[in-house]
Amino acid sequence: MPIETPALPSRPSRRHALKTFASLAAAGGLGGALLAGCSREEGGKTASAGGAPAVVKKTGDKVAFKYPNNPSFDLIYLADELGYFEGTNTRPDYVGKIAAPQIIPLVGTGEIDFGSRMVPLVISAIASGADLKVVAAGGKTLQEAPHMKYFVRKDSGIREPKDLEGKTIGFNSFGACAEFVTKKYLRQHGVDVNKINFVVIPDEQAEQTLVTRNTDLAIIHAPFSGRADNADQLVRLWSDYDLDGGLGGMAPYSAHGQFIRQHPEAVRDVVAALAKAGNWVNANTEEARKLVAKRINMDLKNVDRYAYVDDLVVTEPPIQYYIDILQSEGKLAAGKVSVKDVYTNEFNPFATRT
Repeated sequence: MPIETPALPSRPSRRHALKTFASLAAAGGLGGALLAGCSREEGGKTASAGGAPAVVKKTGDKVAFKYPNNPSFDLIYLADELGYFEGTNTRPDYVGKIAAPQIIPLVGTGEIDFGSRMVPLVISAIASGADLKVVAAGGKTLQEAPHMKYFVRKDSGIREPKDLEGKTIGFNSFGACAEFVTKKYLRQHGVDVNKINFVVIPDEQAEQTLVTRNTDLAIIHAPFSGRADNADQLVRLWSDYDLDGGLGGMAPYSAHGQFIRQHPEAVRDVVAALAKAGNWVNANTEEARKLVAKRINMDLKNVDRYAYVDDLVVTEPPIQYYIDILQSEGKLAAGKVSVKDVYTNEFNPFATRT
């Protein structure tokens, strides 16, 4: 069953301690940027009708940006909890849980204003005419902190890429990292990917689906990959770091074009808060895991960590990597989308020093 997303409780003493800790971390890691002490305001959800881009709602002088309220390791939630939106004119307006495959399409139409999903989904959306752009780099893959991990049952007999022919692989969506990084790797090892059955399974359900033999291999993203690492029946074969050295692991944040044009200062607020939160997570991995464990109601030992690009400044090689893959897969015409079409660092206050 999908994990229910618990609301983060308001606990003034812990919140004050976290903000103090986060302020010190931000001051050291972000050139002395300090947190302001204004309190956040609560607001309602923003609705839209007829599939048209929703009108941005304001609460007082706060610009409310629409964002999914999903059970995940996500910098918007952490930035909010750490107080990085305080003292700005911007705040998140959580609009409920949204299935991973729907996030980028909804950013592209303006149903939500920001979303975090992998680069190939953004490229494909732009190629189809969607109005969105990557504004912050987001997560990265390290050997000790992969973006995604590959698991099989210990009794499956699957140990090599060729063993997967005729088997079923579960991942969280088509068109993203799990599909394209995996297919590229398997083809490099002589596997006929047309002989593999690929099915969509949400990350939080992937481990159980594998254990119950409904899939033969599960590709699971953090934080839920930690639970599979600790499952007695399963064994990890690879991580995405093993497959491509982490080049395909950038998980960026994208924004709807209309929101960018109408609210550039709000975009700067969001990107700055994301960058501060990402740097804080990199410097405080255990404290970050504790916050995520509370949010998704998971035992701390099962919560995998995330790593983030320094200052969340976007670089071009991870984008070109996916443009090349999409072209080789016949999903993107040559010249249809260039790297510069996909991203901007204009709203990142730390980009100029990188």
